[in-house]
Amino acid sequence: MSSSALALPVALESGALALAVVGALVAGFTSGFAGFGTGLVASGIWYHALTPAMVPFLIAATSVASQLVALYAIPHKPSFRGALPMLAGGIVGLPLGILALAAVSPAGLKGAVGFFLIAYAVAQFAGLARVRIGNWGGRRAEAVVGGGGGFLAGFCGLSGPLPIIWLQLRGGSVAAQRAIYQPFNLVILTLAGVGMIAAGGIGREALLVTAICLPATLLGAWFGARAYGLVSEAVFKRVVLVLLLGSGLILVAQVMAR
Repeated sequence: MSSSALALPVALESGALALAVVGALVAGFTSGFAGFGTGLVASGIWYHALTPAMVPFLIAATSVASQLVALYAIPHKPSFRGALPMLAGGIVGLPLGILALAAVSPAGLKGAVGFFLIAYAVAQFAGLARVRIGNWGGRRAEAVVGGGGGFLAGFCGLSGPLPIIWLQLRGGSVAAQRAIYQPFNLVILTLAGVGMIAAGGIGREALLVTAICLPATLLGAWFGARAYGLVSEAVFKRVVLVLLLGSGLILVAQVMAR
């Protein structure tokens, strides 16, 4: 095999690869600690460092890795049965998201992710998590929310925000919410990664970058899982939200400046 076949793409030169690995480490820690956030935290970094086409698959693969570490390291039982309504909807929405990913332009994808990060952070800062709806809508509503999560998983690897917001509106303990959204993310993002490969949109460069970033994700997820319960979750989430908001604003500004 020639040395050129193993060479990194131009997009990863001049420190971009190092930035991608740092993003994987930070995102892995976030997901290990909070049970979600790999894509939310890393997308703002990776869309700066990498070509947009690489990022959705990278998010899906590293999210699955960090979820597996967290499931192993944290002593609580995931409720796959409780997640079934969302999973049913997610499986329906997932291929639609993959089709949308194949159709959208790189700038459009970057802008969509930026706006999504801003909307999610603003909704959380505005106190959406404190609103309670109880069991309104039942399993049908959960399936619809799961469908939205599945679409976003296929489109940009961000399966978590919609189910997490919905479960916060439902109420209950953080552990009970995590027991549902964590298996949802694990299953849907696994299927999303497989679907992206099957759709033929994942090139050698994306697979190479993923292989390089995965060890950092696993390491970060392990430390995050070990830190779970030792640090104020409220304070940590506020810091993460600030990072998300800043990343989203930068992404949108870059698209608008084109």
